[in-house]
Amino acid sequence: MTIRALVALATLTLVALPAPLASATGREAGYLSAHADVPLIPRDVIFGNPDKAGPQISPGGKHLSWLADVNGVMNVFVAPVGDLSKARAVTNDTNRNIRQYFWAYNDTHLLYIQDVGGDENWKVYAVEISSGAVRDLTPYETIAGPDGKPIILPSGQPLRPAARLIGTSERFPSEILVGLNNRNPQFHDVHRINIETGVSTLIAENNQWAAYIPDDDFNLRFAQRMTADGGTEIHTLLPDGTTVLFEKYGQEDSLTTGLGGFNKAGTSVYMQDSRNRNTGALYMVDLATGARTLLAEDARADAGGAIAHPTEKNIQAVSFTYGRTEWKILDNAIRPDFEFLAGVAPGQFSIGSRTLDDTKWVVTYLQDAGPVRYYLYERTPNSGKPGRATFLFTNRSKLEGLPLAPMQDLVIKSRDGLNLVSYLTVPLAADADRDGRPDKPVPMVLLVHGGPWARDNWGFNPYHQWLSNRGYAVLSVNFRGSTGFGKDFVNAGNLEWAGKMHDDLIDAVNWAVNEKIADKSKVAIMGGSYGGYATLVGLTFTPDVFACGVDIVGPSNIVTLLNTIPPYWAPMITMFTERVGDHRTEEGRKLLESRSPINFVDNIKKPLLIGQGANDPRVKQSESDQIVEVMRKKNIPVTYVLFPDEGHGFARPDNNMAFNAVTENFLAKNLGGRAQPVGEDLSKSTAQIKAGGDDIPGLTPGGR
Repeated sequence: MTIRALVALATLTLVALPAPLASATGREAGYLSAHADVPLIPRDVIFGNPDKAGPQISPGGKHLSWLADVNGVMNVFVAPVGDLSKARAVTNDTNRNIRQYFWAYNDTHLLYIQDVGGDENWKVYAVEISSGAVRDLTPYETIAGPDGKPIILPSGQPLRPAARLIGTSERFPSEILVGLNNRNPQFHDVHRINIETGVSTLIAENNQWAAYIPDDDFNLRFAQRMTADGGTEIHTLLPDGTTVLFEKYGQEDSLTTGLGGFNKAGTSVYMQDSRNRNTGALYMVDLATGARTLLAEDARADAGGAIAHPTEKNIQAVSFTYGRTEWKILDNAIRPDFEFLAGVAPGQFSIGSRTLDDTKWVVTYLQDAGPVRYYLYERTPNSGKPGRATFLFTNRSKLEGLPLAPMQDLVIKSRDGLNLVSYLTVPLAADADRDGRPDKPVPMVLLVHGGPWARDNWGFNPYHQWLSNRGYAVLSVNFRGSTGFGKDFVNAGNLEWAGKMHDDLIDAVNWAVNEKIADKSKVAIMGGSYGGYATLVGLTFTPDVFACGVDIVGPSNIVTLLNTIPPYWAPMITMFTERVGDHRTEEGRKLLESRSPINFVDNIKKPLLIGQGANDPRVKQSESDQIVEVMRKKNIPVTYVLFPDEGHGFARPDNNMAFNAVTENFLAKNLGGRAQPVGEDLSKSTAQIKAGGDDIPGLTPGGR
């Protein structure tokens, strides 16, 4: 179980030969020659579909499943645990990768979610593994308005409902609880669905709650909603249909406090709580007496993930991530297992799935400079002795033996004294003594995470490996507002978009320059979502710092961003207005306008590349369209790549590969690194070059 998800209620040796380099002259040519002994890793090795990913063991322990490629699309495969050679695909999605799936407790069905073109209007599907029969458990295509007619979007398409999984339980192995907003686009009613028959029963009509928390008996025990001041109320749902307030906490604790699951008897609930403290600690709350028992805490980081026994429901270990992940063991029954697993393979390990009898675990090992490794761990519960770990596979076998660069975790001080936990990767060819610092300053890419209520982590990062292989240092910074470091740190980002949040990024660049890591004249800023916004801020608010920018699905105008959020985000609007700015008041709009890059386009004097999905429900296409339009009217160059079948990011590998092909040639042009030619990557995608591209090798302006 993931504590944050509960609080929020939402990776044969091959020696690659260098591909031809992009043309370079003068200083750039000299820089590239220094990297000639490091092979250029092909983009498809890093960004193509993995060999196998996301392995899970079935609850009864008979089957092992994973995701693998079928004609370019990731589908679910199932094999007997003892003979993986008998694996067969049990799904046949032909358009978009399946990215999330899990076993039903009946051990005969798998469930997965899928959207259309990246619109995030998820459907839930069940597949019977013996026959491969797939059933749409949420077969709703429209949402009716007050007049009973389907709500039609400005595009002319009907507004589609978005399903969300609410609960599963081993006590009801053939049923699940699903939230559906097919009646009211803002709120999700709760349906109990039989995955074998598809029969759906409405158990709660919802007109006010952002989320429900069920117990293992499928009783809806709690519901939560946001308050007018940005805080949160959690109500106990009583059998007679009434509610009573259980907990209430303010906006300052809303990202670091919330309910988890129940104990086996349903008499206590697990809760992450940062009230009267800074970091979110894990507690158990007795529902009869209100007594609170502290289970795990860390002064530097919030509780992250928790491991609970599959049937006893007691929390056995809790993870905390500051620079890297550390586990605190609460149940000595698994201590021998953890001590043994720590020595099986390099990297950080986590438990991916477990059988109900707890005799088999799927264990994942995350490295920074190698593929993810998966093991089947067979244990003898309550023996006090470790079990046996059997290697299954890696997610990307072609990465093995390649010149991958290590990632360092480090702390950078902000100008006002905050600790910015950051991650740095430097090109191998520029670090002869392997001390984690280049022999002389190199071009650098500042890679900014999205959210912004999210964080960067240590481990294999395809963008760090790709960009460092092309000759750039790569720096990722957990700027204020990032989650996981306590409420003081996340709240320090309130109303600081393009303010102190951006100052943190500039402080990190200055640190890298002062440490002689980055060439001051060759620093790029790049990111997606909030990271895309930060890119636009970088080129408009601090135009002399960056040599170029890559904005992926980033908002350009915060006012229009907040005016076009998905309808089911409406109950959470206060979180945005309190933390970003209030678009509903004149004073709030003035603040947001002063922080919106579109109002400072005249400051742009460095090259900009924009990537956007046409179906993005979070950051609408209009966010990119409008800044491109203003730039073109002012004769400011910009390259704009639109994908008509993508949403908030590029999920289809061909599209992701295409945009990265454009990006690395764009960076080579402006930073002087090396690049694999665009080649056929663009033509294999749905990319549309809407603006610019005439100065990027391999692009045809206004087309492909």
